[in-house]
Amino acid sequence: MTDTLLNMKPSQAVVLAILIVAVLGITMIAWGWVPHLSLILVIVGLLMFGLIKKVKFDDMQTHMANGVMTGIGAIYLFSFIGLLVSALMMAGTIPTLIYYGFNVLSPSTFYLSAFVLASVIGVALGSGFTTCATVGVAFLGMASVFDANPAIVAGAVVSGALFGDKMSPLSDTTSIAASIVGIDLFEHIKNMMYTTVPAWVLSAIIFWMLSGQSSGSDLSDIATLQQQLIDSGLVHGYSLIAFVVLVALAVMRVNAIYTITATIAVAVVLTYLHSTPSLADLGGWFFAGYAPAQELDLGAVGKLVSRGGLQNMFFSQILVILALSLGGLLHALGILPALLDGARHLLTKASRGVMAAAFTSFGINVLVGEQYLSLLLSGNTFLPEFKRLGLHPKNLARTIEDAGTVINPLVPWGVYGVFLAGTFGMPVVDYLPYAFFCYLSLALTLIFGMTGFTISRIEPQHS
Repeated sequence: MTDTLLNMKPSQAVVLAILIVAVLGITMIAWGWVPHLSLILVIVGLLMFGLIKKVKFDDMQTHMANGVMTGIGAIYLFSFIGLLVSALMMAGTIPTLIYYGFNVLSPSTFYLSAFVLASVIGVALGSGFTTCATVGVAFLGMASVFDANPAIVAGAVVSGALFGDKMSPLSDTTSIAASIVGIDLFEHIKNMMYTTVPAWVLSAIIFWMLSGQSSGSDLSDIATLQQQLIDSGLVHGYSLIAFVVLVALAVMRVNAIYTITATIAVAVVLTYLHSTPSLADLGGWFFAGYAPAQELDLGAVGKLVSRGGLQNMFFSQILVILALSLGGLLHALGILPALLDGARHLLTKASRGVMAAAFTSFGINVLVGEQYLSLLLSGNTFLPEFKRLGLHPKNLARTIEDAGTVINPLVPWGVYGVFLAGTFGMPVVDYLPYAFFCYLSLALTLIFGMTGFTISRIEPQHS
């Protein structure tokens, strides 16, 4: 981003930041507003503040546009994911995954299975978005039959997907964190294992313990649901070819857009192996989401397979644009830079450096709702401070991932949170208590920062 338009004192920035968070919290939580309205209200308020400070509107608008550009890749990706879900539904890929999933899953390990599978797929794909849109939708489709709590299922999927988003060499956030501090990508991934592996193991234990709560469910409905899936005409072994293509291209490190496009093309071909939709049908499904023929009586399955579509991404995309615009405006008016500068004088020892970087990355997520900005701003700000304190830059990369990457899905107005709310069909606050991996990653990075455990140094120095 370009230089700020105002020079603001840290004390002033803190007051404005508290006011912004209060407005967002009151309007969305207490009044039940959709996040769009809350963000627009804050943006208008900041524009008025800039007007009072005699900042030109065109300059503020330019910074807002620059903010949007930082996340333009995610905005594009949302469109392709909407198309992908439609394609995987019409091809029968997700319905087939659900059908076969019933044969290998049991209530005693359901939440754990969702967490483990999402973790594996997340690492393979390098995209938490895609993992949640595929594996997440599939497991949520099975939740009612296994007498499982959909919120816990969503929390398990989010936890696994974010594990993949952190640890996969294909992940954009992992690459960004490593590149910001100037370290090798695989050195960064190896160093993250100190906090990520314990967080994963503890999460797995919790989900295993929670899985037992649904052990008394009546599984007689599974046969009915499986029959409805077959009646939909979407369950075919060859339909899984699309999923294999998706994973294979991701492992080959093919660009996400190209990977999704190729998968959609394969899915369309597979669709014509069991049905003959017209081009008008395809256009309608890709825009509004796949929907089975109305004459089919599919019960709960009918709603399950009616997913995807470009139209269903509009809510998320507009909200992301507003959130990124807010981030650009906060930078333009000097609020974010002042908050970051105000923390520097407190960094007198290594433990404080780690905690400051973590809370800053966390705070940017909450204040702006943007995952990439939490990495970019925190990384650029604290890199020289970490070097001054004798801390190896890889500590900073790990810290901002533990406090930035995994926190965004927990913010209702965050990029991840908005996407997941639309994909899962539930508000963020429902699955938020069960995203254990996200909490544990943040907690462990703070504990390690305070104790100095696993903290690498450029030169010996007491914290």
